[in-house]
Amino acid sequence: MELNRLNKLLEFIKNEPDDEFLKYALATEYLRLNETDKALAYYEDLVNNHPGYTGTYYHLGKLYEALNRKDDAIKTYENGMKVTKEKRDNHAFSELQAVYRQAMGFEEDDDDY
Repeated sequence: MELNRLNKLLEFIKNEPDDEFLKYALATEYLRLNETDKALAYYEDLVNNHPGYTGTYYHLGKLYEALNRKDDAIKTYENGMKVTKEKRDNHAFSELQAVYRQAMGFEEDDDDY
């Protein structure tokens, strides 16, 4: 079943090789299948060639963190915050800000005001 979904996505991308949603779907599917190298390639392609596809920054940053590439994760979060701020995408910005602060070692304690 999982490979069937992957094969369908690969078939779709042959017809639309520059479709950002298909690239994102493939990256996510490869990540689910624990093929991090392929997921990484698609996520990196998205941030480089489709910088406005804001969901990518969070997932790429998290993948970098999982691969012990913290500096790359922080840079990805920073770039994502810049893009989402320019697009006025407050939801994506706040999610990126939260993981950025966590990666930087800032503790967020909502109980202390």
